[in-house]
Parts: sequence; structure tokens; C-alpha cells
Amino acid sequence: MHNPILKMAFIIENLRLRDLVAIIRQNQKFYEDFCVYLKQSGYRNLHSFICEQSDAKAIKTIQTYLDRQSQVQLLDGLARPYQDATARWYFLAWILRDAPAQRLQPILSSVEGASLAERRANLLNQLRKFVGPLFPQAGSWSWPALSEVMLARLEGSRRALKGTRFEEIVRTAFRKVFEKHSVQLTIGVGEKRINEETFDVQLVGKSRTILVPGKTRETMGGGHANLFTRDIFKAISVAHEYGYECLPVIIAESWGGDLTSLRCENLIYLRANPNQIDAIEPMLELEVEKLIPFLKRFA
Repeated sequence: MHNPILKMAFIIENLRLRDLVAIIRQNQKFYEDFCVYLKQSGYRNLHSFICEQSDAKAIKTIQTYLDRQSQVQLLDGLARPYQDATARWYFLAWILRDAPAQRLQPILSSVEGASLAERRANLLNQLRKFVGPLFPQAGSWSWPALSEVMLARLEGSRRALKGTRFEEIVRTAFRKVFEKHSVQLTIGVGEKRINEETFDVQLVGKSRTILVPGKTRETMGGGHANLFTRDIFKAISVAHEYGYECLPVIIAESWGGDLTSLRCENLIYLRANPNQIDAIEPMLELEVEKLIPFLKRFA
């Protein structure tokens, strides 16, 4: 059974928080640009706009802003800029304490409006009228207050984007090793879903397909550690139940799970903080190379 544990020094600092705060500081320019726009539109500040009594004026202000061009960028949880229209839609939804993709997007189809921009403006105005009385203090619409809201939204965004990024790292490691050592396995396009279980990478061979679930964990201890172990065990069980080989890739700084209890012949476990992407990539490639004899059995 191949189950190496590569150790890295524990990271006391919350790297995720540090990275997100750096992004939020850059995104402050987006907030300030919006405040400049509001002043140009006749409002003293954001709070005065939130308190606007005229629906027609508020909707026009929102729609004009959605169509507005600006050189200021809004960054996502991985510090990548959103496209202009998406940036302004996300930003307005965030400051109104809502989730544009998860909650608002499905609602848009039932909102009145001849265009997407009109529907977005009408929906955002309804949110403005609902949320305004819930946060009547002017301080609730200041940058310090809204930066905390943005932190929560970007953290969720970062988790989703990190999952995609992790899949790319695992896929790249296998591709490099296969090319270097002439391993005749095909890396499938996209992830593989079986019932509710998702496998990040498929390694397709002549005799059998290997499913690779990627599992990462940043936090240490607590009840979530048991859930993390159970999640890994479930992925392995589902793969075996449907006739696939399973090769989990686990990256966790501190995880007290029993590797032998997973009932998996081969796995990769890097004891590292998953935020340390630059350090993880070469380590992962090295561990894949150690599995060449196992992988070639399926070629």
C-alpha cells in the first residue's frame, strides 16, 4: 500500500485570511468609484441612495451604473478581475447583503424588464427597499462595514474557485508524469460524477479506469475532521461500488484520520496547507512519479 505522508511545517498564520484581506483592500477602490458615481448622480453618499424614496430615480441610478464603463476592477476570491458587467452586478448585490449567483440569478427570469440590465436593476431596487430599513444606520453603508460583507462573499467565492484550481493542479501533475515516463493512460475531460459524488480526474486505461477524488482541508481538529475522513471514505466506496479503481489525493495540514481504515490500496497524502499552491505542485508531481508501477498496471 502506497500512502506516503509528506510533511511541511505548520502554518500558524491564517494564509487564507491574509490573502482575502489583501484582495479586499484592492476592492476598496471599486467602492470608492461607486461613491463618486453616486455623488455625480446627486446623492451625498451611499446611505442617502439607499434611503431614496423614488423607485424611478433609484432604478435609473442602478441601471445607468450597470451600463457604466470604468477602469477600476473588482477582484474575485483568487484576485482575478470580474468582467465589467458582472463586477457591477456582483458588487451591488454584495453591498445589499445578498448572493448574486446562488440566490438572485434564478430569480431574475421572473423579474419584469425588457433586458437583462433592466431586470437586474428592478431586482436590485427591490432589495434596496427591503434591506435599507434593516440597516438604518449610515455606518452600515460605510466601507469598514461593507468590507466585512465582502470578506464573507469572497471567502465563499474562493472556496469554489480553489476547488477548480486544485483540480487543474492534480490534472497537470498526472499529465507531466505521463508524458515524462510514457504512461499510456488517458486523462479524461472534466470531472466524473457518480450519484452525488464528484471525482476531479479520470485516468482511463485499457483494462480499467482510475478515479481521482481530490480532498483538501485547511483547519485543524474539531468535529469537521471526522466529516473529512468520512467524505474520503465515501468517495472510495462509491468508486469501488461502480467498478472503478480509486486514487485519492489528500492535502491537509492536520488530519488525524487512519489511512489504513480507508481501504484503498494507493493514495497520496500531502501534509500541507492547501493554500501553499507553489509548494504543493512539485511535491504532488513527485508523489505521482512514485505511483508509476501501479499506474502502468492499467495502461
